[in-house]
Amino acid sequence: MKKIPVITSVLVVLTSIVGSCSNNHKKPGATYMPDMAYSRAYETNSENDIFPDKQTNRTPVAGTIARGELLPFRIEKDTGGDTTNFAKARAVQNPLPVLQESEMKEAERLYLIYCGICHGAKLDGNGPLWKDGDGPYPAAPKNLMDASVVSQGDGQIFYTITYGKNMMGSYASELNPKQRWMVIDYIREKQGIKRNNATAMVNNTVSQ
Repeated sequence: MKKIPVITSVLVVLTSIVGSCSNNHKKPGATYMPDMAYSRAYETNSENDIFPDKQTNRTPVAGTIARGELLPFRIEKDTGGDTTNFAKARAVQNPLPVLQESEMKEAERLYLIYCGICHGAKLDGNGPLWKDGDGPYPAAPKNLMDASVVSQGDGQIFYTITYGKNMMGSYASELNPKQRWMVIDYIREKQGIKRNNATAMVNNTVSQ
């Protein structure tokens, strides 16, 4: 007769264990921390009634910037022979910290690939496409060592690379914004113009 209470106790314990190991995790017996048990976050690619189309896979809000990206160049391209925006770009400074040696080597590589063919390895406008007048170009590309270029602001050179100017086309599809600023730093070094981190701007926003 004494065995019956023992057996009953064992059955109760086993029942409790089986119940606690139930596969129905969505309905626990007791929830002590509901914010952790039931997430309030939107599940990716799932429907949610909070949006009119019930889709949670949203595109970024207009004007937002991905982490790690530079602020956009907000100056638009001039039209109809106007140079107002090109002149405004003079106020935009290079937002990158001064390039390290390895970064400068990469900037040189980018320059030689995308710029050197026209402007030359020496930045004198005598690249393979001009070649002292023996190349296929009918006119010499701009000499980047010329005072008219040296006197330009970094933002104006960025404007030219981004939109193109005169006979030069846009290189925005070949060089991303950071690469364009890197190439500008390389050009400045060759021109003998030095930057320092104290003057490097955090952003390239132009005061209106």
